[in-house]
Amino acid sequence: MVKAYNVAVVGVGAVGIEMLRILKERDFPVGNLKVLARTSREIEIDNAKYSVEEIRSESFKGVGIALFAGTEGEKGAAVTYALEAIKYGAVVIDNGADFRMDPQVPLVVPEVNPADIKKHKGVIANPNCSTIQMVVALWPIHKQIGIEKVIVTTLQASSGAGRSAVEQLNEETSLISSGGFDNVHVKANNKAMPQQLAYNIFPHIGAFGEGNYTSEEWKLVKETHKIMHDDRIKISATTVRVPVRNGHSESVYIETKKVIEADKLKAILSKAPGVIVMDDPKNNIYPMPKDAEGKDEVFVGRIRRDPTVKNGFWLWVVSDNLRKGAALNAVQIAELLIK
Repeated sequence: MVKAYNVAVVGVGAVGIEMLRILKERDFPVGNLKVLARTSREIEIDNAKYSVEEIRSESFKGVGIALFAGTEGEKGAAVTYALEAIKYGAVVIDNGADFRMDPQVPLVVPEVNPADIKKHKGVIANPNCSTIQMVVALWPIHKQIGIEKVIVTTLQASSGAGRSAVEQLNEETSLISSGGFDNVHVKANNKAMPQQLAYNIFPHIGAFGEGNYTSEEWKLVKETHKIMHDDRIKISATTVRVPVRNGHSESVYIETKKVIEADKLKAILSKAPGVIVMDDPKNNIYPMPKDAEGKDEVFVGRIRRDPTVKNGFWLWVVSDNLRKGAALNAVQIAELLIK
């Protein structure tokens, strides 16, 4: 008989909803399920009804695993309640950024560093969505032949900024289709993002900081180093918001330690856990966000050597940012935890 675990899901935004969906899809052995948020209400997901309770410290009594869907920062649920959950005996798996770079907290992608889970002291951190899909693709290459350098440009969907950002994209698109391009961002009621997104892209995800790189760009650097246990890899990133509802894409340039053929690289990725290679450009087969939506895997295509650098290669990496980039990775951590 499979042991059941009492689970709490904290937050019912886009990621929280996906966590509930994935727990059900994967038959996670849930005993008692609590759904917690700032306010109590009833919600429905895929014809299943859930009662949302107002979160309190005592909400975590009897909870074994607490999945925090993530509001970050000083007022974030994890900052306020994670330690309370631990006091009641729960293990916290946090999708927010508050604990990711804490040296006492493991930052885990199950396909890459599952053993780090054993180091937890009550909290396990879920990496950033763009980091997760990149390291799933890069780890098997680094493990077998080594990676010295990474240059990545992300093309990140509106859902990565939350439900309100998707609503902004929808509203701006509607305004443009009905009345033209003028002052669309000003006219829109939803302004979750700093610029117009419909019919536009902009290189601004997170706050600008050190060296005029954004916090999202630094996450790709620092989180990758921590997950892959190698801060010698040279990593530089540009993160871009694009008018896509869901699914992040990444153009990734790597320089390997050993010179190999592109076919060998493709073979490595074809055998990697959690990766699906879609690479037949002559027949227009390559990963796209619309095809990754609702899927669990990381899709890789356009695998090719850089003609100017003998150990340089380009990859195109696509994944559903709400699933593997957030909710699914957290549930996979929970699955490893109960093993």
